[in-house]
Formats: sequence, structure tokens, C-alpha cells
Amino acid sequence: MAISTELIKDLRERTGAGMMDCKRALEEFNGDMEKSVNSLREKGLAKAAKRAGRETGEGKIISYLHGNGKTGVILELNCETDFVANNADFEALGKEIALQITAMSPIFVTEEGISKEEIENEERIQKALLEKEGKKPEQIEKILPGKMKKYFSEICLVHQAYFKDETKTINDLLQEAIAKFGENITVRRFSRYQVGGQ
Repeated sequence: MAISTELIKDLRERTGAGMMDCKRALEEFNGDMEKSVNSLREKGLAKAAKRAGRETGEGKIISYLHGNGKTGVILELNCETDFVANNADFEALGKEIALQITAMSPIFVTEEGISKEEIENEERIQKALLEKEGKKPEQIEKILPGKMKKYFSEICLVHQAYFKDETKTINDLLQEAIAKFGENITVRRFSRYQVGGQ
């Protein structure tokens, strides 16, 4: 099947993959756009996993004011190069993450930011609640990891469900961006402000 230039351009816009990669994917799947998108995304996400450890010394400070100015977020989003930092799509990603922080009020970027004491305290609370429910020690050991995962998903930005698409987490959003830009991208820190809040 002959693959048109328009089809290749369309796939490139949807995935951010290179022209030749798009052409090969479309040829492999006989012009099927959805299968080609999925294939390129899977390859991109696999590459993204390899990039995850790379140094992110560039980036942008993104600010966002919500609605009538009663809630605001300042976010540091990092990448590897100035080229990506100055890309409009990179800034748009930052705004999406800032909007997430506004809507979902995470406290930490990842669980690495939570003190050991705080984690141990939460584990104690969860164990006590499970004991109150009449769970046996061996049951508690099996249930506790799931309870802690839920706790992290509520207070850690990267583990939160993306408020626009709950099938994805913010980490998934970052992995997609890494695949798209070809660079490691990380949230370094953020502050959320609310009038009358703490």
C-alpha cells in the first residue's frame, strides 16, 4: 500500500515521532492510523524509560493563577536542554501539571519527599484501622501495601490520577512527554498558594 505524505504528517503530529518512523509504522500496519499511533507510542515509552535517569539541568518556572486569583501555583519543570525548555508544548505541559496541582492539592512530588517518620506513622495508622476491622496480622501484611499505595496516590503529584483523564497518572503524562521530546523531564518542586489557606 502506498502511504501518502498527508498520512505521514498526520501521524507525526499525533505522536511527535520522526518522519521515517511514521512511514515505517504506517507501512507495517497498512495505513491503519490507530495501530500505527499505538505502536509508535509503545516504542516511544520504551525509549522514555531509558532516558528517565538522565540529568535535567534546564527547564522553566511555570506560574498559574486559577479563576479569580484565589489559588496559584509556581512549578519548576526540568528537562535536558534549552531547546525543549523553550518549546511551547513543554510550557503547555507545565500548565497542565500546575492545573493538576491547583485541582488536586498534592503535598509532595514523589514519596521520596516524605520523611521516613511520616511514612512509618501512616503505616501505624493504617495497621490500627485494619486491626479495628478485625483483620489478622497476616491479612494486614497483605492489605497494607495497597493502603500505602492509595495514600501516596493522594499526596504525591506523580502518583495522582490526571484530573482530565483518570486512566492516566501524572507520571504517565511525564513519560509521554519524555517520549515526545526525546529528553528526560521531571517536576523538581512546586508551591501551591490559596487565599486564606496555610
